[in-house]
Amino acid sequence: MIPLIDKLTSHVIQFVTYMNTQRKIINISVPEEMQKQINKLAKEENKTKSELLKEAFKAYKFRKDWAKIRLLGEQTAKRMGIKSYDDVERIAG
Repeated sequence: MIPLIDKLTSHVIQFVTYMNTQRKIINISVPEEMQKQINKLAKEENKTKSELLKEAFKAYKFRKDWAKIRLLGEQTAKRMGIKSYDDVERIAG
């Protein structure tokens, strides 16, 4: 039984080590009022501040990525003379 426990302990230690190498700590500076709002919202959402700020970053990045995609679409439409959905249908066939 001991070898099994030792093996399990070894796997747990390896997993924890792996998880620790996947995370980095960053420090940010925010105005005091924003800090209070972050603390309040984290408490209301039952999340850590880290979880809340990770979600905020993901939402921000999602919006930025889609803004780039939209800009590329607008540039392509202009280059191809697409001005309406009918133009898209005509080109797409």
